Amino acid sequence: MEKKDKNQLDKLKEQFSKGNNPGGNKSNSGGNSGGGRRFNFYWIYAVIILLFVGMSVFNNINSNSKETNFNKFTEMLRDGDVKQVEVVNDKQIQVYINKEALKEKERYKELRDNTVSGVNPGPHYTFEMPSEVFNDRMEKVYEELPSLRSSVPITYATRENYWDLILGWTFPLLIMIVIWIFIMRRMSAGGGGAGAQIFNIGKSKAQLFDKNTNVKVTFKDVAGLEGAKEEVQEIVSFLKEPEKYTSLGGKIPKGALLVGPPGTGKTLLAKAVAGEAKVPFFSLSGSDFVEMFVGVGASRVRDLFKQAKEKSPAIIFIDEIDAIGRARGKNALSGGNDERENTLNQLLTEMDGFGTNEHVIVMAATNRADVLDRALMRAGRFDRQIYVDLPDLNERREIFKVHLKPLKIDKQLDTDFLAKQTPGFSGADIANVCNEAALVAARQDKKQIEQQDFLDAVDRIIGGLEKKNKIITAEEKKVIAYHEAGHATVSWMLEHAAPLVKVTIVPRGRSLGAAWYLPEERQITTPEQIKDEMCAALGGRAAEKIVFDRISTGALSDLEKVTKQARAMVTVYGLNDKLGNITYYDSQNGNDYTFSKPYSEKTAQLIDEEISAIIEEQYRRALELLTQHKEKLAKLAELLLDKEVIFKENLEEIFGKRPWTKTSEGKSEKESVEGVVQDAELNSPADSDSE
Repeated sequence: MEKKDKNQLDKLKEQFSKGNNPGGNKSNSGGNSGGGRRFNFYWIYAVIILLFVGMSVFNNINSNSKETNFNKFTEMLRDGDVKQVEVVNDKQIQVYINKEALKEKERYKELRDNTVSGVNPGPHYTFEMPSEVFNDRMEKVYEELPSLRSSVPITYATRENYWDLILGWTFPLLIMIVIWIFIMRRMSAGGGGAGAQIFNIGKSKAQLFDKNTNVKVTFKDVAGLEGAKEEVQEIVSFLKEPEKYTSLGGKIPKGALLVGPPGTGKTLLAKAVAGEAKVPFFSLSGSDFVEMFVGVGASRVRDLFKQAKEKSPAIIFIDEIDAIGRARGKNALSGGNDERENTLNQLLTEMDGFGTNEHVIVMAATNRADVLDRALMRAGRFDRQIYVDLPDLNERREIFKVHLKPLKIDKQLDTDFLAKQTPGFSGADIANVCNEAALVAARQDKKQIEQQDFLDAVDRIIGGLEKKNKIITAEEKKVIAYHEAGHATVSWMLEHAAPLVKVTIVPRGRSLGAAWYLPEERQITTPEQIKDEMCAALGGRAAEKIVFDRISTGALSDLEKVTKQARAMVTVYGLNDKLGNITYYDSQNGNDYTFSKPYSEKTAQLIDEEISAIIEEQYRRALELLTQHKEKLAKLAELLLDKEVIFKENLEEIFGKRPWTKTSEGKSEKESVEGVVQDAELNSPADSDSE
């Protein structure tokens, strides 16, 4: 039998020496070269903790004594059950019971049955009491029973509990070591993997997408952005078929910078590149290079390009590159060892230095290209700057088709109608409209999303949530009604003002009333168009002045809007006769004039005078228009007070057809054919006026 056990033990040793599992010859999932299971240090921690716990439990089992007190102890003395008493460390009283009493008396049954070895050697009872107090009380007992002085000896002993002493010192130290190792592993990049040390903090945090990664986004999922897609597709084509371009002497572009307003689809375009390129794609954010330790950013840049070169051809995508690509040297307080500048310098070197990176393309995205360093923007680094603009009418239609696919919509829903509803909306805004429409329909327990749900969603996004329970006095409500009616009246009578679609005096968000217009999608703007828009914006305050002979603070947003427009006419676009054809706008460095202005004090005074003159001229113009149509203004305001929400049709009933419309060539002319403004009925706000 012993020989058989020895043979089995030898077999187990042989298996473990070869790195195999005792249960079979299969290698573990870790994929080690030896095929054996990788040793886990956490088992050592577990064994040590179990050892401490086991020894503590074993110590408690061996000390199989019960707690008692002095009164019960004296009863045992009177009954003659006590064999001896031992005072340990001048405070613990240990009582030993006679064997005869322990075996025969019922009161000691628990001590007799709980023994591990069969016989309980004692101590059987313990209690805490200072030795001086114990001696005084025992003297009183001896006076009552003198025979106990000789029959029950009392001894004194001093004992050191080395186990508790060791445990008290080593266990906290062990806990601290375990916590320290855990923190170090968490701080390292691998979180406890092979070679995971704190020095891995300098490794790149880029997420790798390759042929083994399932990236579902392709160019088919990117609606609109045709020009941007063409340039990006060419980069993908170069990586797939480089011979097609190199045979003619062409070189691969070093980088492509996606620039555009927020929500236009820059990151989505990069995801499509990852899905289409079929080459390793490293994706990370500009903030991933930033760390509290000096030199970490530059180290991560080096490691990122090292990984990309090892897997070339490859693409690196840095989202929000302005986090590390800001212009250098503008902050005098940053010191000579600025971590962000070190990171940028390393990025510049890797993109176009002595060690050129063949077949590694850097793509980046930002909505703040004006703050980027010029060295980063030059040819040879970011060779192409791809502007991703807000979508036009046709592109919005295609974007709606993409986002409407997963929704349960009404079959009669017209995507052309939705595209006309949302001028100035980005791709992210359109996605938000579709989601908000689904939520609106769900609140009303509908089975499908209808056209009105999308209209409500647009109103909700532009104006905010309706607050019908907001406390507004009757006088305030009347002022708001005439204010909004003034906007509607002036915009209806002006040639270049945006056509009004809807007016409401129901509070939305922070506004007490709102008017929605359909702004014209145009690329250039004339002074006449800007002045008409300013006049329409001042119509609300002008209506308050005419009707109530006083003005209020409700025109704050109107004044802010017209002041910006007037200042842009004078200082940016050069549309003022007195200042002439001059602009003070710097598109390269922005308008950060901290210490000096690019014009004299005399010119500054002239600018202020011209801005005020333009605004006051349009205010007087609005007063004249409303004075001419005062009766219709009052009628419109009363209708607004009654219904709270009015539409273009209500204005046509009061004012008649709008006297201006657009011809097919885009020129304005007097309306002569009934119904040529029907497009306005199908359009909705992208701009709102709120007070």
